[in-house]
Amino acid sequence: MRFLYQPKFLFTGIISLLWQRNMKRNGSRSCMTRKTRFGSRERDWLKGDTQRGCVCVYRGTADLQPPASGPQASSSPQTDLQLVLCSTSTTVEELCAQRNGQALYAQLHGDLVRRLELSERPLQLVYDYLTSMGYSDPVRVQQEAANSDLSCLIRFYSERPVNADQQDRTLLKGVFSVRKGKTQLHKWAERQVILCGTCLIVASVKDSTTGKMHILPLVGGKVEEVKRRQHCLMFSSAGSQAQTYFVNFDTLADYQRWYRQALKVVSQTISLVDLSCYSLETVPEYLFYCQDITHLNLRHNFMSLQGPGSLLNLPRFSQLKSLNLSHNRLGVFPECVCDILTLTELNLSCNSLHSIPVQIGNLQNLQILSLDGNHLSSLPEDVGGLFQLNSLGLSFNNFSHIPALLERLSAVDKLAMAGNRVESLELSVLVGMNHLKNIDLRLNGLRWVNSEGLKAACQVTQLDLRDNYLESLDLSSVCNLETLHCQRNQLGSLTLGGFTLRSLHASSNRLLTVNIYPVPNQMTHMDLSQNLLEYLPDWVCDCRKIEMLDVSSNLLSELPSRLLNSLSLRKLLVGNNYLQRVPDLLDHVPLEALDLQHNKLAELPESLFCKALNLKYLNVSANQLKSIPPSSQSEESLSTLQELYLTGNHLNEDCGALLVGHQNLRILHIAYNQLVSFPASKLSKLEQLEELNLSGNKLKTIPSTVSSCKRLHTLIAHSNHIKVFPEILNLPEIKIVDLSCNELTEIQLPESLPSTLQELDLTGNSSLMLEHKTLNLFSHITTLKFDQKPPTTAADSQNSSTPWNHGYSEMSGQRNKLCVSVLAVDQFGDNVEACYGIFDGDRNEEVPRLLQCTMGDVLSEELLDSSVDSVYMCNTFLTSHRKLGMAGQKLGASALLCYIHRESSDPGGSYSVTVANVGNCQAVLCRDGRSVPLSKIYNLENCTEERERVQICKAIITEDNKVSGVTCCSRLLGCSYLSPWVLPKPWVHTEPLCSQDEFLILGNRALFERVSYQEAVCTVQSVQDPRAAAKKLCSLAQSYGCKDNIGAVVVSLRIGEDSCTCEPPVSTAEQRGPPPGPAPVTPGPGDPTTLIPSSGVVTELSSETSASELGSEAGSTASDEQTSSGPASRPERRCSVHPATALCGIRIPGSGPGGAQQSPLQRQPSSATFSSKHSDNGLDSDDEAPLEGVISNGSKLEVEVDIHCCAFQLLSGAPETPKDLNLEKHSSDFLCEKIRRQNSVVVSATNGCLLAVCRREIIDLKKSPSTSCLFGKKLANGSVVAPEDSHNLIEVALEAPKKKSGYFTAPAQQDPEDQLIVPPSLEQEVREQLKGQNPPILGPSMTTSCKTERREEYDDQITFVQNHCICFFSIRRQ
Repeated sequence: MRFLYQPKFLFTGIISLLWQRNMKRNGSRSCMTRKTRFGSRERDWLKGDTQRGCVCVYRGTADLQPPASGPQASSSPQTDLQLVLCSTSTTVEELCAQRNGQALYAQLHGDLVRRLELSERPLQLVYDYLTSMGYSDPVRVQQEAANSDLSCLIRFYSERPVNADQQDRTLLKGVFSVRKGKTQLHKWAERQVILCGTCLIVASVKDSTTGKMHILPLVGGKVEEVKRRQHCLMFSSAGSQAQTYFVNFDTLADYQRWYRQALKVVSQTISLVDLSCYSLETVPEYLFYCQDITHLNLRHNFMSLQGPGSLLNLPRFSQLKSLNLSHNRLGVFPECVCDILTLTELNLSCNSLHSIPVQIGNLQNLQILSLDGNHLSSLPEDVGGLFQLNSLGLSFNNFSHIPALLERLSAVDKLAMAGNRVESLELSVLVGMNHLKNIDLRLNGLRWVNSEGLKAACQVTQLDLRDNYLESLDLSSVCNLETLHCQRNQLGSLTLGGFTLRSLHASSNRLLTVNIYPVPNQMTHMDLSQNLLEYLPDWVCDCRKIEMLDVSSNLLSELPSRLLNSLSLRKLLVGNNYLQRVPDLLDHVPLEALDLQHNKLAELPESLFCKALNLKYLNVSANQLKSIPPSSQSEESLSTLQELYLTGNHLNEDCGALLVGHQNLRILHIAYNQLVSFPASKLSKLEQLEELNLSGNKLKTIPSTVSSCKRLHTLIAHSNHIKVFPEILNLPEIKIVDLSCNELTEIQLPESLPSTLQELDLTGNSSLMLEHKTLNLFSHITTLKFDQKPPTTAADSQNSSTPWNHGYSEMSGQRNKLCVSVLAVDQFGDNVEACYGIFDGDRNEEVPRLLQCTMGDVLSEELLDSSVDSVYMCNTFLTSHRKLGMAGQKLGASALLCYIHRESSDPGGSYSVTVANVGNCQAVLCRDGRSVPLSKIYNLENCTEERERVQICKAIITEDNKVSGVTCCSRLLGCSYLSPWVLPKPWVHTEPLCSQDEFLILGNRALFERVSYQEAVCTVQSVQDPRAAAKKLCSLAQSYGCKDNIGAVVVSLRIGEDSCTCEPPVSTAEQRGPPPGPAPVTPGPGDPTTLIPSSGVVTELSSETSASELGSEAGSTASDEQTSSGPASRPERRCSVHPATALCGIRIPGSGPGGAQQSPLQRQPSSATFSSKHSDNGLDSDDEAPLEGVISNGSKLEVEVDIHCCAFQLLSGAPETPKDLNLEKHSSDFLCEKIRRQNSVVVSATNGCLLAVCRREIIDLKKSPSTSCLFGKKLANGSVVAPEDSHNLIEVALEAPKKKSGYFTAPAQQDPEDQLIVPPSLEQEVREQLKGQNPPILGPSMTTSCKTERREEYDDQITFVQNHCICFFSIRRQ
């Protein structure tokens, strides 16, 4: 933390304000004493030896009580964190001896807590964890291990953490008044009462648990409130001879806890005790009193093999039938389990077992045995004696062949051996196992299946061979086969028997043909998509019961007429082929869904809608249609069509008349056609319409009859020529309206807007002017996007010389929330670099927003430490993964980051783009019209090496190819609880840019699943505006069938000499007047918000300040007053191809032609919103015009700041006149008083100011996107105004620690080293003024204790400097 001392302004109470703000941000800092903070002693320990480090040890119970207010409260804190110096060779035993402790516990990802063995080495555990994440540099590993933020990933405790909620679910105990029986003959007595497992236990003697215990089984019984007595419950057992106990509790809290837990027990139908995920080492002793337990779940614990309550005692449960011990890190098979002869189900999955003891043969009643996820390569012969065994799980082990003992297990009908090492399969082996019907051999590396032999495996009905390496497959001898899965192999031919075949899944292969004999008359489902089929076999048309046929993404040029006229076919998917015509329908067919997108169709059968009366879904997007068939041959239409997608054809307005007959139409996409108008009378008849997409046409207006579509909730009509806002705000269910990239000039609003309206996009309408009254009417909208009209400034001129600009689009699809976020910085760092990113959280929005707010800052910091692309990009991802805190423990996101830069070794050389990604987000470069992929898809289906890595780590991959059933990605930011299977280490690739490179496309999984790389490139080439191109990509993906969130970023590149925009140097005598400033805000009647005038103040932010902190500590300027009217020299404008001589972004006086050149700093408004509910404008006039980019909504002031398009320019400012200095002093005094109000957001203009920074600070400042967003370029993509805090990108991250979900309450971060900075010209003056105030002496002689005191008192201040006049600003977080 840096601060500049100002002797002229001393603010009373600033220490208290800073202390209170830190308490709100980080929680109680009482745990961080000088003994526990990282100081000089710890730094000296780390120097010179990377095997040294420190371990943060927490107490098991934390003090949750906040300290008393004031600085004195922190002088005697109660420590719950201790820094322990150690090395990688230090054992737990040595650490405990050093601390006089008994044990040490480790917690990963905020989940389970494990007691460490005395021989384990804690620091080495941390180093190994960081290495597995992706860190490779030993010095960086040492630094990360000492970071307290790492406690969200791995944390050590001196005591076992106590979780009250877990204790309640495991055991309830207390001394209460108890009465037995319902009659009044029994008296009340004080007794020990215990609720554990399935029983209520009452001691016969008060406070005694050693005498006779009365056991009351509760499963199937009753627990009722006793109304005649306060806090009293009646417990009754089940059965005709039920017993009853009355228990009177002392407090309401005890009463509610016992009642809630007892209700769960009595509602069970079986005697089940679930103790999973409790970090247990032993079973509670009281549980052994519950002799009626039949099912015991101990999954995800750390059960010990010896001692009281260990697994050795489990045979004491006399009626136990089901035992789950999976994920317990046992290492060896617990032989004591073999003594529980009543067991029928045993689960020992994921325990690192290498062998099975012969004693398992004792379990003669065993029916289900799960041994998945271990290291088994063989089974003992005794397993063959388990004659009642009907299910055997051996998946994800090390078997190289099918165990022969399965021939003796006649009751086993399913063999689960996915994820083993079976490279070849002899079908003759299955002949002797005539009881096996279902065989799962996924993910085995199978290379061939031998079907030669006289005998056939006739008993097999279901066979799963997905994700192997098969090149051909002949299963004609498996004559009773009903279902075959062979997706994602390398099959060129497939031969099957069709006697009993019902379902065939063979997508993602290289099939040229499929041979099935005889004709599969029982076939109902067939998937042959993504193959090389040029024609459909004749037998396909002869299938009498075929209902679903998917042959999309093949090489088909025609469809058999008999296929479309099938009397059983209900769903036909033939997209992405080469069809030129569709056969005519001869008779009525039951077809319900037809997908013909991405073909070469010029017309559809005239009788399509007349014959296919059941057709509900039709997609003919991306064809060459000029017309569509009529809905009926008569005036009366029987059409049941509900979804119609016509995007990307050559349709004109005449098709509107043909749509009238589809009166049940709910979704209509007719984007990117040639519509000049839409018939008003026809639109009014589509009364059931819910979603309408008319984008990319030539419409000048949308008919007013759209108001007849009362059910319409989504209207997308961007990229047209619409001039008049349509009459859609009267619709009762309207939610989303996108009218961007049009020619709107005004909006006529009704008196009240529908409460359902959530998103309104008006960007790209250059002539649209929104009045302050209009903005107030839109105050309830979750997301409002519109363009700002800032005045042209010097910064704009420089921005125009940047050889790139961008546009982006985010669409929520049919989801209720948007889980995709975009980061876009056209001027990153030294103004000749750029940074773009896209983050997809799949089903969570928290992680993408946090990454959007922080990842640019992290990259800026990493660039200071390394210039090697693979190093700084990898460290950026790993650090961002750590900074997610508790949000990243259970939630995750795919991420992609693009950094455009010059090589550090050649600052004047050509540009390169460095791309790093995890997950499914992808980047594509258009080079000379061709697509060049820059990213790598990290999922289990597309990446073989990642799939093998995950298998080696013994992860369970479910049938839908997801790790533990959670995600299909093997690398993500977040989801740390899936480590080491899912890692945050990114793929990094650097591509040199050249003049043939036209643009970059960034997109998430949903975009590139529907739009191929080459189609995306061709799509963007046809659109000039990057924003319109991004919107077109998203609209196409939706029309192609995508229902998920879609995000796209298009970056237009102008790399080469043609992009040179340098201007010749201008004479220094040239006068430059102030550019026109925006008009001030006009507060409405009763509007308490006022705008603080802040001219001539420069904001200085540390690079340590993240974008999320910026949300409360700094906002956007509300007034850009130009007070400097003196002469100023105009700088020579340079392009990015030929940059001017500069140092750290500050132009050096005298450099370049023309000598010293100065220019005032300029700031323009931008796009994401910082909001403050109690801000003051400082404006009292009622007749001032509204300021663009500032929205006053009741008691709420919203100032727009762009986190997508932030630019930062540091130029030396011209000296100001004395009049200006007086004005600034008055403004500063007023501002200093205003900012003391809580929840205020202060942002200053940058008009003619000097920025006082020293050494590395200037690099931190210019590199930080959080800082640069305050000095943004002219907005290119519109602004997102989100009146609600919950929808504000920055404030969501800001408010994260307050959320009750527990995701964001990450441990407090350590404070950076403080620095006291005084300009040399003021040092003597400061010394003189401080003599009378007795402050600490400034300069090199300042003592360490003084620095420490100021570090604790002035944490994270924001310093404003102008003309050597420095003052403090302390901004309190909401």
